[in-house]
Amino acid sequence: MKRIFTILLGLTLLFNFNLRADEGMWLLSMLGKNYEEMKAMGFKLTPEDIYNVNNGSIKDAIVGLGNEGAPFRHFCTGEIVSDEGLFFTNHHCGFGMIQSHSTVEHDYLADGFWAYSKDQELANPGITASILVKMEDVTDKIMAELTDDMSEDDRAAKIKEISKDIVKNATDDTNYEGYVADMFDNNQFFLFVYVIYKDVRLVGAPPSSMGKFGGDTDNWEWPRHTADFSMFRIYTAPDGTPAGFSEENIPLKPKHYLPVSTKGIEDGDFAMVMGFPGTTNRYLTSFGLEETMNVTNKLRFEIRDVKIMILREEMKASQKVRIQYASKYARCSNYWKYSEQQNKALKQLNTMGVKKDIEKQYTKWANNNKNEKFKEALTLIENAYKNRQAFAIARMYLIEGLISGPELPYFAYQCSGLVSALESKDQDKIDKNIEALREAGKDFYKDYNQETEKKLIAAMFEYTYNNLDKQFHPDFFAVIEKKFKGDFDNFVEKAFAKSIFATEESFNAFLDNPKAKTLQKELLLTAGTSIINKYREVNGSFWSNSTGLEKGRRIFVEGLMTINNSKLMYPDANSTIRLTYGKVGKYDPRDGVAYDYYTTLKGVIEKEDPTSTEFIVPQKLKDLYYAKDYGKYANKDGELVTCFITDNDITGGNSGSPVINGEGHLIGLAFDGNSEAMSGDIDFEENLQRCINLDVRYALFIIDKYAGAKNLIEEMDLR
Repeated sequence: MKRIFTILLGLTLLFNFNLRADEGMWLLSMLGKNYEEMKAMGFKLTPEDIYNVNNGSIKDAIVGLGNEGAPFRHFCTGEIVSDEGLFFTNHHCGFGMIQSHSTVEHDYLADGFWAYSKDQELANPGITASILVKMEDVTDKIMAELTDDMSEDDRAAKIKEISKDIVKNATDDTNYEGYVADMFDNNQFFLFVYVIYKDVRLVGAPPSSMGKFGGDTDNWEWPRHTADFSMFRIYTAPDGTPAGFSEENIPLKPKHYLPVSTKGIEDGDFAMVMGFPGTTNRYLTSFGLEETMNVTNKLRFEIRDVKIMILREEMKASQKVRIQYASKYARCSNYWKYSEQQNKALKQLNTMGVKKDIEKQYTKWANNNKNEKFKEALTLIENAYKNRQAFAIARMYLIEGLISGPELPYFAYQCSGLVSALESKDQDKIDKNIEALREAGKDFYKDYNQETEKKLIAAMFEYTYNNLDKQFHPDFFAVIEKKFKGDFDNFVEKAFAKSIFATEESFNAFLDNPKAKTLQKELLLTAGTSIINKYREVNGSFWSNSTGLEKGRRIFVEGLMTINNSKLMYPDANSTIRLTYGKVGKYDPRDGVAYDYYTTLKGVIEKEDPTSTEFIVPQKLKDLYYAKDYGKYANKDGELVTCFITDNDITGGNSGSPVINGEGHLIGLAFDGNSEAMSGDIDFEENLQRCINLDVRYALFIIDKYAGAKNLIEEMDLR
């Protein structure tokens, strides 16, 4: 965000948001303001071709992937590429679904999966696909009911109340769902209405050796050679409405789908990305940045490092364990590396100095403003971060080290409700608890290995014990000190020797004849309960000591908006659909290093390392390379392009987003950012920021030449 704030001194101090085309995650309904610049860069369509409520437009081809429990918290993006609901997303977005269908006998992670007819496609219960129907600025409706003298709690309650009515009026008597999202830290509000489909089926995915080529080594790095794509299809009820899985369901008939370009890309080409970016913090203050760097990022990397090393060894030793823990490892390792790389980038770019300079200039402006509220904003923010610091540290250790580090203690904790049910002797309550736990057990034990879990518990517990301030230790640490002499390995062996949670068989046997006393003596349940109780205590203190932060951030951002009321500004990403536009382009990350804008299959062959699980190249792919059997997917020089880079502004959640050319055709899939600009969620650096994309021609080549899934090629509209 260096160049966002250009200081102009005159009679009064002003800020100028000097935004370039490559920066900004823009709301679709506001694109008219950006249109002339987009057109000058090579965009050949109209704003109505992107967002149109009454007619099919590009928005109708963009899919937000979520889970039934939280459909609006989109974890990835997809794009529809046929008139039968076929869509692309990233391989790492579909990874959990691919893993859930994999067994030692049918290892789709290792071998890939392809449906050569629709009856071979695999259902994924719980996965949702959201498509935007419309969005509407409802700021005036909400702000009319708010006053400056409201407490933050009263303000939040009133916003929730009004939002509920707005959503109800927009979705009653429809098949739609909606919610109101705040923008600019509760200074603006938008209604989003979606149609949410609940039958999403796996259609195709390359082997992980291709879909995750480069593994942790290449993650967040350029150049890349990763075939990061998978394919799914949306199904509906026969009448076209959303419905859960049924054999009677039919493929979605979308309002719009993206033609797929085989034309390729050139340096300087226009490129736009549409998707559901998760979270950015571009308006974060220096006080928040300090917590992000020295608490969140630092501790997340250090604690996850313990887990990563154990999982690597366990997965290397067993195919079964590799399949069971593949998705867990991927989730853990992604932000393990991100945390380290972001801190490096933030230091390299002196983002702390940038933030402090912004705050210095803001303070001068606020001191000359008649409205007194602007003067208190930064003080409120500073005090909140200072007051909650110790609790923020403890919270990270509890979450990363004890709750999401090992898994069995938290799973055991879920039996707490059964204890009270058994003690109450309410048979209906007991039966409901047992039924729910049997279902939870099926999911849990499918991807559970006892020896792996034992190593994780011993290592993660001991690491947390040694590094977390003792005042925040869960009570059961004292039990390990006293009964097991502080020997965590001994604790684990004794706990598992008698635990009903040790195996799926022992767990189900207990549920056949449950006794409250058995659970009350359970060491793993005791540990899990102790962890959750301490977390609740610490989390409560964390938030009670954050008083003033929300208000301070809201006023600070309101001040920035007031200063720049005639300038184009974009709100932070918050999992709502956005568009970013820019160009294909090379970059020079540091002295003596220059990166081209694309990579080729030649690079895959050059990186091959049979001794590393990260750089395995399937024989068939090598055969196609040496035969130069690229079909119509080669570029003008006879190369098969694998990946390319643009200067689009993206973040997590954009994974799988379409990269679209000026004609509205799909040219690639966004899947990563570059390590030199990992500061981007907080501080966009235009000279370094790059969006790493899979060239769609590489995906088509794999579908066609490698997999022989010509049914899918024929289904798409290739241009």
